[in-house]
Amino acid sequence: KVEKIFDVVEEQPEFPGGIKKMYEYLSKNIKYPPMARESGISGKVYVQFVVWKDGSIRDVKVLRDPGGGLDKEAIRVVNNMPDWKPGKQRGKAVPVRYTLPINFTLE
Repeated sequence: KVEKIFDVVEEQPEFPGGIKKMYEYLSKNIKYPPMARESGISGKVYVQFVVWKDGSIRDVKVLRDPGGGLDKEAIRVVNNMPDWKPGKQRGKAVPVRYTLPINFTLE
């Protein structure tokens, strides 16, 4: 049976420890792609993925990307995230589509 993937749920999925922890994880784990650094490319990469019923991350894709390899790095970092707390609908864990903007800023 095909699982319905929710866009809106009563309880949103959550990175372990919450949004602040997620941004800490991102800033610790992102390696600025050399090509982007050399070309002075920065900006937001919008990554969409599904937080599955068991909290695993699936179907990672990029919706918007400034270029320079930032998309591949954003995908790598999201794929390596620890399992999330799954989203819930009527008290039951359900797969939820989630869009995450990841900011790449050159120092």
